[in-house]
Amino acid sequence: MTGIKDIAKAAGVSVSTVSNALNEKKNVGQSTREKILKLCDEMGYYPNMAGKNLKMGTSNTILFNFSDFDRSFYLKIIKGINDYAEANDFDMMICTNKACEKYMRSNLTSGCISLDVKMENEMIVKAANENYPIVVLDRILQKPFVKSIVMNNYDVMAEMIQRIVDLGYRKFGFVGGLENTEDNRERYQAFLDVLEKNHLQFNRKQYYSGDYREKSGQTAANIMMLSGNIPEVVVCANDNMAIGAMKAFEERGLRVPHDVSVTGFDDTDMAGAVGLTTISIPNYERGYMAAQSLVDMIRGNADAETLKISGTVKWRNSVGEKAES
Repeated sequence: MTGIKDIAKAAGVSVSTVSNALNEKKNVGQSTREKILKLCDEMGYYPNMAGKNLKMGTSNTILFNFSDFDRSFYLKIIKGINDYAEANDFDMMICTNKACEKYMRSNLTSGCISLDVKMENEMIVKAANENYPIVVLDRILQKPFVKSIVMNNYDVMAEMIQRIVDLGYRKFGFVGGLENTEDNRERYQAFLDVLEKNHLQFNRKQYYSGDYREKSGQTAANIMMLSGNIPEVVVCANDNMAIGAMKAFEERGLRVPHDVSVTGFDDTDMAGAVGLTTISIPNYERGYMAAQSLVDMIRGNADAETLKISGTVKWRNSVGEKAES
């Protein structure tokens, strides 16, 4: 592996001169600096930027923190963050869970974008300061140096449920995600409010707790079938659980949507492939806007106002044109 001593020897200068050139010190002539940089490129020498940042107390890196490898929409968010970061001369570092805490420091990263339900509010508030802004995508946290960019779950879920009621559906089931998440609370509340507005009662026994993973949707559907109490439509708090429910129904010979209709939330690639009616979230744009907001805050253009993003209903063939009696 090429080291700084190899660069110094090839350039015919001291190690300190190479170090000064890489750190853009003024005591190195332009021709010498260019020679050193060219040799670094040719010999594959990449300075330890983490060590440099520790010494200088600076960074030009966005940290993205998430917690769930089982949800494909993260890739679109990551691409949005990376595209904006790259266009504005920022790097991106990705980490998960508790590993994130040690990197949430201004001498290692410039700021953090967090989409991690496992990260406590207290950790975010503790890490955020004038020199280390944070953007959160999974909660509203009105604290200094923290900006929330969240999905407007309520309005678009209410729109979808009202349309389903208008189609003639009356017997509903709901498969919820993690109950401590704001997303699940908003989606479920919109569901309940529309049913109440239409004078339709919902039996809490028809609420099935899930964890946003496909397996929990399969389990919920299997319980429905074992109990013999299958709703006309099963509303799921995300696509993974909806797809799991569809698989379980079809394995037992129930046809979607002829025997039971199913809806999701997120509009993953798989949702389109299986014809799932769902709600589309602009995840690429969400990541891009998160990176834009964070970079603005890093550069001193503070804007901590909560931003809510709208989704759209994607009607596909997992919901029939009208409910069957």
